[in-house]
This record gives sequence, structure tokens and C-alpha cells, in this order.
Amino acid sequence: MFALAVRFYLRDEEAAQGFDELVDETAPSIRDKEPGTLIYAVHKVKDAPLSRVFYELYESREAFDAHEQSEHTKKFLAEREQYLTGVRVEFLDPPTGKGF
Repeated sequence: MFALAVRFYLRDEEAAQGFDELVDETAPSIRDKEPGTLIYAVHKVKDAPLSRVFYELYESREAFDAHEQSEHTKKFLAEREQYLTGVRVEFLDPPTGKGF
């Protein structure tokens, strides 16, 4: 398995709305076209309205690479920049716990 957490820092409320719309536009393609993407969870952050956290779990590094090369992800990566002041990516050790 291959996992990462990404925290996005959004410019302002208007940017947050645009970012959320971009996520809503992208998520169905991830769900429907990426069998190797096991979890792609997007969270608003309590008490931090200009942050979003993604938790992503893939069956393998190859599945993550396929996700990164998909047209819908390339579009998301290109368009997200207009909404951001920063991003932090953390690659995670394999998960443990319930279900794994």
C-alpha cells in the first residue's frame, strides 16, 4: 500500500469555494476510473476554514503514479494553484489498525 496526506492552505473564502468546486468536479473521475485508489478522502478542517486535508490510500506506488498521470488529476493539479497559498505533502508509512 501507498499512502499520503496533503494539507492545502487556501487564499480566502472565495478561493475555498472555487477549490471545493474543483474537488467536486474531480472526485467522480477518481472514484470511477481509478480502481487502485482505495481511499481518496477530502476533509474540511474544524476551526481552520481555509484549510483542506486529503487522505489518499493506493494499493501500490504504481496505482499512485497512474493517479498522478490521469487527465483529471493533471487538470486538478494545474487549476488548484489559483486557490492556494501553500501545500504540504506527507508520505506515510503503510497503515496499521482496523481493516488492514
